[in-house]
Amino acid sequence: MSKAALDDITIVDFTQFESGAICTMMLAWLGADVIKIEKPGGDPGRAGWEGFAPLNCNKRSIVINLKKPEGKDIVWQLIRKADVLVENYAPGVIERLGFDYETVRSVNPRLIFAQVKGFGSDGPYANYPAFDPIGQATGVSASINGERGGAPMQAGVDLADAGAGVHMTTAILAALYQRSVTGLGQRIEVAMQDVCISLCRSAWEHYLRTGRSQERVGNGMPLEQVAPSNLYPCKPGGLNDYVHIYTSRHPGSRQWQYLLQTIDRLDLLEDPRLATPQSRFEHREEIDEIISTWTRRRTKQEAMDILCKAGVPAGAVLTTEDISNDEYLLRRGTVVRVEKPDGGSAVIPGNPLMMSESKVPVKPPPELADSKMDVLAGLLGLSEEEIKRLEERKVV
Repeated sequence: MSKAALDDITIVDFTQFESGAICTMMLAWLGADVIKIEKPGGDPGRAGWEGFAPLNCNKRSIVINLKKPEGKDIVWQLIRKADVLVENYAPGVIERLGFDYETVRSVNPRLIFAQVKGFGSDGPYANYPAFDPIGQATGVSASINGERGGAPMQAGVDLADAGAGVHMTTAILAALYQRSVTGLGQRIEVAMQDVCISLCRSAWEHYLRTGRSQERVGNGMPLEQVAPSNLYPCKPGGLNDYVHIYTSRHPGSRQWQYLLQTIDRLDLLEDPRLATPQSRFEHREEIDEIISTWTRRRTKQEAMDILCKAGVPAGAVLTTEDISNDEYLLRRGTVVRVEKPDGGSAVIPGNPLMMSESKVPVKPPPELADSKMDVLAGLLGLSEEEIKRLEERKVV
């Protein structure tokens, strides 16, 4: 293997914070040359290395002052050479900068113009600002998360932001393939509200079956009221010392039997009250206490290992600290150790795309403007004198 999947692809990256940055980082992990365009002072996400690093690995950085005509001219030169432009500015910003789709297409009709927004640009919320919690609130997610009878709650995972970035990556890859057939680029729009709705599609099962919106069920099974399905406490009793246990709701499953066999309570198989997942739900408090008696005598990892080896779905509640110290996940590349600017190192999430013929080592995020000469001289062919004049005029 001599090339990664996107080795010949150049990305102009106008992203900041999370949704767009995740997209361009995934493209970089597939081998694309991602050139991050930053304003003087840098991406607002650079306020802290810890927040910037997990979203911007494997990119190149250049600082361009877009308030100056020469700065915009540099961007136009990049656009002429690029395959993809990705932006997730607030509504209307990229257009006010003069890089709207129609103008960009007239300069480079092969370019794929990708925009991540909070809401659809042709709808009533087109100009509304949005961050991840807004996408979750307007995209069903908050309505199905939380304790039974309690208030709506956003998911801890960044469904709207991260979800939009991953969805956009998928669309860009499809557009690149389509361009190989048609020779033309296209505009792509991914809205965080749309993405959250798509990720919550399982909630429609309850709605289609009953005509009512799905209720919040805490750690229970949202599709149907069945048991057991909960988080159970483990020793030594810390904040995250829990294991999630769930046995299938489908007829014919033997997972309930395997669970009872494992915790030495096969006598419960003779209890008619507990004959089905649905009837067990009616007696879930009693069942939860029986299971908890067993889990409290084991660590979350021990409980997970014992149950899974017996055929019972179970998952220990693993934290960022647990994952960062997991030797297997470090070896796999799920998390990676990168160098920090201060000379130390840190473990951050790595590339989750495991491809046998496209392997790109994860590199630390770029220092501000670290690729100025590579981009201006190497890619655009500007002379040292031209670059010096641009520096003197504070264009770059």
